[in-house]
Amino acid sequence: MYGGDEVSAIVIDVGSYSCKAGYAGDDTPKAVFSSVVGSIEQTGETEEAKADKDADTASDSKNGAKPMDVDKAKTKRKLYVGQELDFRRDHMEVISPMKDGTVTDWDIVDNIWNHAFRQRLLINPEEHPMLIAEPSTNTGQQREKAAELMFEKYKVPALFLAKNAVLTSFASGRATSLVVDSGGGSTVVAAVHDGYVLQKSVATSPIGGEFLTDCMMKSLESKGVVIRPRYSFKKKEVSPGEYKVVDLDLPNTTESYKLYCMRAIASDIKESVCRVPDTAFDEVAYANVPTTSYELPDGQTIEVGADRFKIPDILFNPSLSQTIPGVDGFADTMSSRGLPRMVIDSVNRCDVDIRKELLSSILLSGGSSSILQLKERLEKEVLEESSGNTRVKVLASGNSVERRFSVWIGGSILASLGSFQQMWFSKAEYEEHGVSYIQRKCP
Repeated sequence: MYGGDEVSAIVIDVGSYSCKAGYAGDDTPKAVFSSVVGSIEQTGETEEAKADKDADTASDSKNGAKPMDVDKAKTKRKLYVGQELDFRRDHMEVISPMKDGTVTDWDIVDNIWNHAFRQRLLINPEEHPMLIAEPSTNTGQQREKAAELMFEKYKVPALFLAKNAVLTSFASGRATSLVVDSGGGSTVVAAVHDGYVLQKSVATSPIGGEFLTDCMMKSLESKGVVIRPRYSFKKKEVSPGEYKVVDLDLPNTTESYKLYCMRAIASDIKESVCRVPDTAFDEVAYANVPTTSYELPDGQTIEVGADRFKIPDILFNPSLSQTIPGVDGFADTMSSRGLPRMVIDSVNRCDVDIRKELLSSILLSGGSSSILQLKERLEKEVLEESSGNTRVKVLASGNSVERRFSVWIGGSILASLGSFQQMWFSKAEYEEHGVSYIQRKCP
């Protein structure tokens, strides 16, 4: 058992779009930054890398170890996390640690955690218990890896891994609910009963905010709109109040960084103008819908018409994305189901006794759930698809901050409960039972 009442726990949630970190008991995370990192491969020619390498070699030879072998030196990469991404650097690639909501590159996650603790929260991880949010689809192997990193590298006094869906459920004060978590990289529907995820009910789909942003970008491109990334031009004042846009020539910018910057703009367009249509999207009916204007960073104003409704409707009808020129690599969107279908399937995989209760408390969470009218449309469609007299209620927090951070907020509530303090997986237990004990401590 770990008695960690006197120092506050740290809650950290690394999603596929952003990383949220802060103190348990706070109502919002202190640090929120992008989960993708910039990476520059260093072949040892740069001065700082050289200095690092010399230092490494020196310390290695002191310890009697042999200096790093050449291959290792060749592929050494420097990672830029958080706000360091906002500056364009030559040859900087943008890479993500996640694929379909699960971690594929632990080295990056390690860097993200380190950045959160040392640069943003300014704490020493050895002094705070950590509550880490994990995807509901996480494997045992992933959990053990996370626990090992936390105990071995950061030497945390105690740890707990909690499932995203459970935390969202706690954030709204429920122990049983059906959580629809639509984040950046994927959408996950999971049933939570008495504070546990029912593993058999978990349904996932690769369609999340980032996919919608890509669709938005491709759709605008097909209409001839050029999105210029923020770094690729500067504004010059010709006469007072009148500006001329001058293109800058930066040949060494990587394709992935350019895409990252363009996505940021497309994402903002999506967040500003999109809303879910009340009924299924139909090209003909929406052909002459009034447009909304949006001003791009370089000063040109674009008009967004039917796309305002079409893009969000992809959540309900994934095959719509096939009608957008240039959206490819998603042969599987044809087979993925829309949200209402996922909800019904997930509920039907659960025990018959709790289905009613689940349908009457469907919780929306994640950044993509903040799209206007999503709640009403989902409620309507699930009601149509479910049998006769069931009561369907979709609950979503009124403010979008709480929806975006619901997982983190749930973690903050959980870790600050008095009754939770005996649940921690402590360092002593880790040393005694080994890393696999996490499967028993954190269900």
